[in-house]
Amino acid sequence: MKQFKIMLPTIAEATMFVTAAAKCEFDIDVYYNRVTIDAKSILGVLSLDLSKVLTVELHGEDAEFEEFLKQRSPKNYSAA
Repeated sequence: MKQFKIMLPTIAEATMFVTAAAKCEFDIDVYYNRVTIDAKSILGVLSLDLSKVLTVELHGEDAEFEEFLKQRSPKNYSAA
């Protein structure tokens, strides 16, 4: 099980995230505070505060998806 910290500052980014997660054959969870959301649920992901750092937990391995997550690391987004 791997964890990544990511940011999805726009609805377009969130949509790309859910689309990429749906291609994985294992469970992926998104955590924010006490809330756990299925990463493959667009409504669930959009219900989160997208201005905050989210934790993604993978229950499997997919190098392409992991690279996608690394590109959305909070350090890649400047504070407005």
